[in-house]
Amino acid sequence: MSSIPAGQKFRDAVAQESPLQLVGTINANHALLAQQAGYKAIYLSGGGVAAGSLGMPDLGISTLDDVLIDIRRITDVCDLPLMVDADIGFGPSAFNVVRTVKSFCKAGAAGLHLEDQVGAKRCGHRPNKEIVSTQEMVDRIKAAVDARTNDSFVIMARTDALAVEGLDAALERAQAYLEAGADMLFPEAITELTMYQQFTQNTPAPVLANLTEFGQTPLFTLDELRSVGIAIALYPLSAFRAMNKAAEQVYTAIRHEGTQKSVVPLMQTRDELYQSIHYYDYEQKLDALFSQKKS
Repeated sequence: MSSIPAGQKFRDAVAQESPLQLVGTINANHALLAQQAGYKAIYLSGGGVAAGSLGMPDLGISTLDDVLIDIRRITDVCDLPLMVDADIGFGPSAFNVVRTVKSFCKAGAAGLHLEDQVGAKRCGHRPNKEIVSTQEMVDRIKAAVDARTNDSFVIMARTDALAVEGLDAALERAQAYLEAGADMLFPEAITELTMYQQFTQNTPAPVLANLTEFGQTPLFTLDELRSVGIAIALYPLSAFRAMNKAAEQVYTAIRHEGTQKSVVPLMQTRDELYQSIHYYDYEQKLDALFSQKKS
């Protein structure tokens, strides 16, 4: 594993790739597949933890420990910098934010994003969201900045204000969040490319575009995002959704056809899996150990 702090690796990736493609990895295996595909950073979605690890909706039900389990599993095997969705900090007070930041740092995450929704949060692309006051979110950010154990650990501020208060208010909040110490910005559920341009022109920090499928934001191309100064293009659940659809098709086929033959082309081969998880390296070491014992 690299001696460079994970947060610095994430910052370097943002500086080197414009926009940085940040892909969601629902588990450690997907993290390795993303690394194999050439990505420079990866992401763990709160909605992904809720649906993938718990089989529950993304409504603030997941706990800090639920997320930490998945962080550790990913960072134990993959040295790509991992950005993590921290919701509102997993608790009602700044003390919870402090605990979350320190725990994420210790688990090897590169950074996190905090949002300005209320405790009973919703998916950012669903209706009837409610947000806290600007001051309460500023307090969350200040607590997070003070709590990080490495200055390179990234504190990203997400605002859901566009859908609740409008664009001007969202821009004002973004400025306040940066002044509170946030390193990067995540304006959620943006509906037009020109809106992103207003964020990038009015704020000096890197701005993230969330390109989640079936949501409020059009699936802009890298060229389009580059044209308005976006620094990070996030694809939080793309592979997860594809994985779920493939699993659904396989289960249905086996149940109705009595064999998996028709869906084998959908499957990753045994060799492909073994390559991505380095199975053969482990096997060679095991063979060598057995040879030593025999001799």
